[in-house]
Amino acid sequence: MSATKTAPAGRQVNVLFVCLGNICRSPMAEGVFRHVAASHPLIDRIDSAGTGAYHAGESPDHRTMTTLRSHGITRYVHAARKVTKEDFLTFDYLMAMDKYNLRDLQETRESVLASAKKSGAKVAEVRLFGDFGPGGALHERIGGGEVVQDPYYGGVNGFKEVYEQVTRFSQNFIDYLEKNQGSESEN
Repeated sequence: MSATKTAPAGRQVNVLFVCLGNICRSPMAEGVFRHVAASHPLIDRIDSAGTGAYHAGESPDHRTMTTLRSHGITRYVHAARKVTKEDFLTFDYLMAMDKYNLRDLQETRESVLASAKKSGAKVAEVRLFGDFGPGGALHERIGGGEVVQDPYYGGVNGFKEVYEQVTRFSQNFIDYLEKNQGSESEN
């Protein structure tokens, strides 16, 4: 995989959170990140998508929404969608929730990268969201960080755990951006 791409000084970044169906983990991450990064000068666009289109057009799982509301995140609205090749050109970071999502995104990124090189377009960095550790530290190996387990087939405690993870990772990612703002690197 290629070197880390960070936003040039003064430029905001766009972040897309990705899980399998876009109804549990990635919308939870999007809702939490919107809350954590509200009005943050480094953040522009925030969205979420799934690697599959199983739930396209549906609202997030009711347990996701209940968990968000229980933490004061009450204005979040989302309709599930599948990640597109255009997302790799629109967003600066695509954050996978688990290693399967990461693999799918990396494969798609490679095909986008091949055509983007011809046009000179920048292509999003694909990371495991759990690669962002405390204090803005970044796991050395892409995908070597913590996985966000899919809570879909479990109980409400799984959703609480996802909330705790994505809250921690959101702050870690903000710390990472603040520490690395202005770093230059290639796709």
